[in-house]
Amino acid sequence: MGLVMRRRSLPVFAVMTAVVVGAAGCDAVGGDDSPAVEKKAQPAPSPTPVWDVSPGSVAAVGDSITRGFDACTVLSDCPEVSWSTGTSPEVDSLAVRLLGDARAATHSWNYAETGARMADLPGQMAQAATRDPELVTVMAGSNDACRQSVAAMTPVTEFREAFQDAVATLRRVAPEAQLYVSSVPDLLRLWSEGRTNPLGKQVWKLGICPSMLGDADAMDAAATERRLSVRDRVEEYNDVLREVCAKDQRCRFDGDAVYEFEFGTDQLSHWDWFHPSKDGQARLAEIAYETVTAEDG
Repeated sequence: MGLVMRRRSLPVFAVMTAVVVGAAGCDAVGGDDSPAVEKKAQPAPSPTPVWDVSPGSVAAVGDSITRGFDACTVLSDCPEVSWSTGTSPEVDSLAVRLLGDARAATHSWNYAETGARMADLPGQMAQAATRDPELVTVMAGSNDACRQSVAAMTPVTEFREAFQDAVATLRRVAPEAQLYVSSVPDLLRLWSEGRTNPLGKQVWKLGICPSMLGDADAMDAAATERRLSVRDRVEEYNDVLREVCAKDQRCRFDGDAVYEFEFGTDQLSHWDWFHPSKDGQARLAEIAYETVTAEDG
């Protein structure tokens, strides 16, 4: 009711003010017709952008790709070539591109774990948040699709809940940290490229992504349907990453850039022909850097 009363009194107040000001104006200028000096309006200050294109520290969470698995030696992590926080000049990681060599060595941290699934991300995020990083990189989801069978893949609802939990965990501890979220790679393309190498297919038999890579040479209808089901699930995971990220003003999704990247044999590990090689890690770093430093988001 108070708001209504104030609105009703405005016209009367305005008329009285105009009369008083008009009379005072006549007395002040003594009837002179000289125009009054107008005060120049000051421009409104520009709002501070939410996204900082030059963060001062980087923490990484995710799976074997971010650990540089099979990029240096067979069935081993090689974090120095990680696309996110690695120090190798062969890769020129995101951290090095943003911070420089010296600062990247002291202001970047890698909490990713080989074999991790999205359900493991909240725990990793809790560790990363304790560093109070200015940027956190996320690459996870491949292991949710790379299961013993299609039926064993992580349901989309569970994947969504785990990712939302991870983001909420970060926000509770480091509310101003920025998030770069990579899409899940196209596992079908990785199978298509890697299956041409006999050594790679032998390594696959050790248990690397059975849902996609099992019976690598089978081309029957059942094998084709199985691989397409894995690819469909990966696309659903990427939809989740995009949607959850879009609700957070300090989050940037790569727009499916990693999913759409056409990995060739040069970008695949020459140990397993599935994980990124050093060259593949460099391409991932390049995609991340372009996304993080884009002025228009």
